Amino acid sequence: MQKSESMSRQSLIIVVLLSLSLSLQAQAAPRKWSSEGWTTDFTRHSVKFDEILSGGPPKDGIPAIDDPQFVTVSAADDLQPREPVIGVKIAGEAKAYPLRILIWHEIVNDTIGGVPVVVTYCPLCNAAIVFERKVGDRSLTFGTTGKLRNSDLVMYDRATESWWQQFTGEAIVGEFTGTRLRPVPARLESFERFAKRHPNGSVLVPNDSNFRHYGSNPYVRYDSSERPFLFDGNLPKDIDPMARVVVIRQAKPRAVSLELLRRRGELELEDVTLSWVEGQASALDHAEIAKGHDVGNVVAQRKGADGVLTDIPYDVTFAFVFHAFHPDGTIMK
Repeated sequence: MQKSESMSRQSLIIVVLLSLSLSLQAQAAPRKWSSEGWTTDFTRHSVKFDEILSGGPPKDGIPAIDDPQFVTVSAADDLQPREPVIGVKIAGEAKAYPLRILIWHEIVNDTIGGVPVVVTYCPLCNAAIVFERKVGDRSLTFGTTGKLRNSDLVMYDRATESWWQQFTGEAIVGEFTGTRLRPVPARLESFERFAKRHPNGSVLVPNDSNFRHYGSNPYVRYDSSERPFLFDGNLPKDIDPMARVVVIRQAKPRAVSLELLRRRGELELEDVTLSWVEGQASALDHAEIAKGHDVGNVVAQRKGADGVLTDIPYDVTFAFVFHAFHPDGTIMK
């Protein structure tokens, strides 16, 4: 009995010390971050500071693109047909953002069809998401913090240095805490499919082709690894954490396994139609992006009252990401 009580006291002491350690880390984080030069208002936050980890690079160590340069589709002769691009069309203007560039920069601040947008890609989550970069009457520009939460890119806006979660588009630290950016419909598709849809479209090219080894993949075989990088949260138990899922971005996000969609070819989910066709290379497989295994192309659309299908925001990410941000959500398999 005495031995049992002693072990209980030891367990209690360990729990208390661990809690105290985490509390001290959380208190120390803002001081450390301020010493790095951040002017963020750390008194305002919606997440625990100990959930935010250093990804390695410092602030802007992964440089966003602020002055994007483009060529015509016909002039983009360095892209292979299966290479993945983020295709966006607004007010008749269509642009493609190749992952061969975004994998090295993660953020592009741009304007399409008169709408200021931020085009984002988090390689560790394979999350390719486009947002309007306006809050009220203010047009913001974004950069990379060098931080991760749930293995996902944490961005910052240069006006207030608030920190934003890329996967949700929500400010989690700073003046804008609780504010959400509006997602823009975009397709993660092969360059060949974008070119067929928009033969007069524009394609992002590097400002300096020698700045990085564009076309190569610095995350070789990442999408076939056993677990995500720099992630200490709970993993889903009923699906491979690195399995791709299609996330439909609505008030209540839903997810469908890419494998199920691949088998079916098309799925009807109430008012949303999902379809899959082959022909897109994974950006996170082979050392050369163009040689990645085929993950296919997904289209997510909603039928309006007039019966016309229009694109809606979605992304193709990993199961662990959806589970981390929506722990009560379900993945249709």
